[in-house]
Formats: sequence, structure tokens, C-alpha cells
Amino acid sequence: MREYRIKRGHDADVDALVSKYFGAKGDIYKGMNFEVEGIGKIDIRQEKSSLFIDIEPPKKVCGDYSIIKNWNTFLFEATGKNTKERKKDFGKIKKEK
Repeated sequence: MREYRIKRGHDADVDALVSKYFGAKGDIYKGMNFEVEGIGKIDIRQEKSSLFIDIEPPKKVCGDYSIIKNWNTFLFEATGKNTKERKKDFGKIKKEK
């Protein structure tokens, strides 16, 4: 499971973003489970100012790289942080634990 911290002051409707990008509906605070072709089974929930995401990769790999771009755009809109900022945060989170 990976933790993505949400940028201070960034207030995104993650439920709406999940619906927009992946067509899944539910309550992000209770946890959502859905599957995306090329990414796999996704378990996502929000606690305070962090998103916790667990991904089980698919058995068959898809060669469509637009899926990765779509995933990164979703994470940017949900957390307010670009890839470089998320990578920097991930290093901090690992050191804290």
C-alpha cells in the first residue's frame, strides 16, 4: 500500500475524480475497489490529508501507455502534486516509518 499526501490547501473531490477517470462510484472515505485495464485492481481510500492506494497488477500486461498518463493526471488532480513532488514525498514517508 502506498500513501500519497495531498498538498496543503488543495481541496479536490476525489470521488468525482475517480468517477471521471475510471467510471467507479463509491465513498472514498470508506474505501473504493475497482479494476482498470492495464493498471489492475485498485483499492483506494482517503484518510485526512492522504490517499492510500493498493494496486494488484493485472496478469496480462497492456502496451497502451495512455493508461499511465491517465493515472498520473488523476494523481495530480487528486493530490495537487506532480510526479516529481510525489516521488520526493514518497522518500520522506519511507524514512518516517
